[in-house]
Amino acid sequence: MSVEVLTFGCRLNTYESEAMRDLATKAGHAGAIVVNTCAVTAEAERQARQAIRRAHRDNPGARIIVTGCAAQIAPDKWSAIPGVERVIGNADKLKPETWAALDAPPAPVTDIMAATETAAHLVTEFAGRARAFVQVQQGCDHRCTFCVIPFGRGPSRSVPIGAIVEQVRALVSAGYREVVLTGVDITSYGPDLPGRPTLGQMVRRLLALVPDLPRLRLSSLDPVEVDEDLWRLIAEEKRLMPHLHLSLQHGADMILKRMKRRHLRTDAIALAERARRLRPEMVFGADLIAGFPTETEEHFAETLSLVDACGLSFLHVFPYSERPDTPAARMPQLPVPVRKERAARLREAGARAAARLFAARVGQEEAVLFEHPDRGHTEQFAPLRLLGAAATPGEIRRLRVTGAAPDALLAEAA
Repeated sequence: MSVEVLTFGCRLNTYESEAMRDLATKAGHAGAIVVNTCAVTAEAERQARQAIRRAHRDNPGARIIVTGCAAQIAPDKWSAIPGVERVIGNADKLKPETWAALDAPPAPVTDIMAATETAAHLVTEFAGRARAFVQVQQGCDHRCTFCVIPFGRGPSRSVPIGAIVEQVRALVSAGYREVVLTGVDITSYGPDLPGRPTLGQMVRRLLALVPDLPRLRLSSLDPVEVDEDLWRLIAEEKRLMPHLHLSLQHGADMILKRMKRRHLRTDAIALAERARRLRPEMVFGADLIAGFPTETEEHFAETLSLVDACGLSFLHVFPYSERPDTPAARMPQLPVPVRKERAARLREAGARAAARLFAARVGQEEAVLFEHPDRGHTEQFAPLRLLGAAATPGEIRRLRVTGAAPDALLAEAA
């Protein structure tokens, strides 16, 4: 019997879930169910609560452990859910001693705001996944008015370059062909380490020290924190995939200021233009929030137009969700139906942008990493379906695109 992990939220949670699966297994907790929560939206919390109740109903004798950002912020609320045996805070969930002492009386959840280091763990298997995730940074020093993540993750802390290299080497030895560097705010990497390396300097050293890694991706980037070393890598390093995911959040300067973001609309557009000059095949994804407090229809139109202005192809859209104790929750709120309607329109714009990218790739040859026998992703992170044949998950295969569906490229085996 294995340890079951239910994951909600970001890529960093995906990495941490696999680390906890390994730690819980080694500590002898087979049959346990670990729920790794997210606090970004009320919907993410609702889904996690629902999953806990379902797990308790379907497995009444199973040990249920809850962790993650939502559990860190409000541990008593989560421990009160029927079936939950223990809540583990973010500061302790990647420590072997936490899992070794799971049968001891529970300890209070550690104050994450006092955290001074990040607990990286060597993970060499990501269940059911062909790409691997590596934590390079943890926490955030910024205070966007809508966000509770600093209260769940604490201040920014960086993983030393040597530990990152060790992790990636182990993953390459285990057969992974693609690695995603992840964190809460990875462009803030380095100032807490000796020598104050930047994200670009770390990536350059990583690629030099692990020459057998075929493909590297970066998780969400802040538009005003891309350093010059990273720009050079974007231009010159073909193992760094031509796909960047940007933390944009909005397209109107007034709303960006009320969000307390550090960039303006022109910064986002300038970043996209520079990246495409250096790497013409570059594509972009972005996080965008619809229905932020005080957002007018004109403000929202600026977010819609940003999709074309930046050439965004893959959108991650959130209808605004009030988070307790955040400044934005005290601002004049839009009706929930308006938020949902605007989010739907933004998703439709994203679907049209993705369809344009797919249509432009028909007839092109693509290097595809297969996650399933019939599905994979190109270097630009476009999803692709293989027709009439099967590939080996984890395999990178060069294929000519023969068509495009609304949600994916299509290819036929040679």
